[in-house]
Amino acid sequence: MKITGTELHLLAVFNSVVRNSGISAAQVELGLSQPTISNHITALEERLGVKLCQRGRRGFLLTEKGRIVHEMSQSLLATMAKHESKLAELRGSLVGGIKIAVVDCLVSDPDFRLPEAIKVFVDAAPAVRIELTVERPQDILSGILDGSFDVGIGGFDNLVSGLDYETIYHEPHGLYCGRGHVLFDQPNESLTSCDYTGYAWAHRRYWSRRRQRGWQLSEKDAFVQEIEAQMALVLSGAFLGLLPEHAARAHVETGKLRRLPFSGPNLDVPMSLVTRNAPRPATIELFRKEMLALYPGD
Repeated sequence: MKITGTELHLLAVFNSVVRNSGISAAQVELGLSQPTISNHITALEERLGVKLCQRGRRGFLLTEKGRIVHEMSQSLLATMAKHESKLAELRGSLVGGIKIAVVDCLVSDPDFRLPEAIKVFVDAAPAVRIELTVERPQDILSGILDGSFDVGIGGFDNLVSGLDYETIYHEPHGLYCGRGHVLFDQPNESLTSCDYTGYAWAHRRYWSRRRQRGWQLSEKDAFVQEIEAQMALVLSGAFLGLLPEHAARAHVETGKLRRLPFSGPNLDVPMSLVTRNAPRPATIELFRKEMLALYPGD
């Protein structure tokens, strides 16, 4: 079939619905009513001649053909956005959008300079639309590769080829337990040589084995994908956990967490600015330079 502006619009609506896991959740992003979005998907199905998804009281579910169309639409829309940016550069103006993805639990970090970089970038390129999302590290890297994101910021243990990683600062961590844990009220003198292997830990699943711990993992350990979830497990008093100092600080001050005497390896996590290993559009390169300029000593 011939792809026109109408098909591109319908594919963009379909892509938004899939990303938001349903029509109702996509309403805010699209600025359209549920019936209108449903009609758009029906129109796309009629033009393609395939059933894309099941929708209704049982929820939203992609068909196998719908999954294939979604993958194709992601590639097509990313390519269109890339060429739009290049055409804008030919006109000597910075327009279009930039998609930035960061890991969770960074706002409390005093070394996290993204808000300052955004302000400088917006002043320099006011016509560029910024999309900022919080994602898991592995999803950020795969998203930069497939064009879903332009820039990623976070700690990445399991590196992916085809990307550029530029360390901007280090995020210090410490070992913590919550009130109610058997170690919470133990004096430091009795913990300086403590073997913490006998206790349950809360780990981030995306960390490499060398960073999780330097010894055998236990069946009692828990694994999470976000720092907020890890924090909740440590606060329960049932688990030990390596947490960012900036994220734990407020809970330490209120007596809900205790930092334990522990000096194991890999407690500082390098935080990187990640982009594709390829010529960068002017918009992305401008943001990259503004971000790196905020870390002159790194």
